[in-house]
Amino acid sequence: MTAALGIKGHCAHCDITFELKPWQLNAIAIEEPFDCPYCQRILQLNCPVQLRHFKALDRWALVRPSMVALTCMVLIVALVAEWLGLISVIGQFNISLMVVLLHCLVLRYARHRQRMTLDLHVVSPVLPIEQLARIAGARLSQR
Repeated sequence: MTAALGIKGHCAHCDITFELKPWQLNAIAIEEPFDCPYCQRILQLNCPVQLRHFKALDRWALVRPSMVALTCMVLIVALVAEWLGLISVIGQFNISLMVVLLHCLVLRYARHRQRMTLDLHVVSPVLPIEQLARIAGARLSQR
């Protein structure tokens, strides 16, 4: 799924770019920090412009199915119009060629807009590790 999305993260600490997994994408969407898979630092997306672009990705989700439906409809209408004699065979071929070209261009543009690399910055944890260890130890001793 992540290869199809094309969303990558770039850790500012270890300077490595990596494919973001679905759980990391969900963490970014709810503005929750997560660990870098390489340097184990806590990362978060701080740039409001990149966050806006990331949250706008859902607009592009229906482009592919709607373009498939539109292309099929235009091809069928052109075929029926040619059968009825409203347009010539060359006209039907031109319409079909143009709609397939438009289909490819729109999908390429949508894919281009969906590919992005997010700059993830290191944030300090809310609680120190020692305090987290004490909380975890207290919870485990209760069971």
